[in-house]
Amino acid sequence: MWPGLGLAVLVVLGIPAAASGADERPVGTVKVAQGAAFVVRADQDLPAREGLALLERDVLRTGANGRLGVILRDDTRLSLGPTSELRIVRFVFQPAQGSLGLVLRMARGAAVYVSGKIGALEPTSVRFETPVGVVGIRGTAFAARIDAE
Repeated sequence: MWPGLGLAVLVVLGIPAAASGADERPVGTVKVAQGAAFVVRADQDLPAREGLALLERDVLRTGANGRLGVILRDDTRLSLGPTSELRIVRFVFQPAQGSLGLVLRMARGAAVYVSGKIGALEPTSVRFETPVGVVGIRGTAFAARIDAE
């Protein structure tokens, strides 16, 4: 009927797909993976391997013999020991726009955290959540252990 309608529909339908792809910008990468180590994304267990891109909302999970080391785009470093689980809840690193934020939620296991640029530039925008409390970051390094019970 209308020759341009098909093209207009394709363009309109393509916009949400392009916008959702922008939300999938990598927030970091796996640097070290040993033993049973996975990145859980959209209910799929991806075997962790060096160089694997990490996305906001990814869950980092290790088994009984697993270890995982990651570095986020702002140079934040995370290391997970055996039987650990940590979710990257929020990651925003746009210093030119003054938009910074990092929220990590640890469910179990052992982790070491070393602050990156977000923690240095805007420490109040960083939170490390656990089942028993929230750690406010003030440009620091720490270790945490959450037992299964």
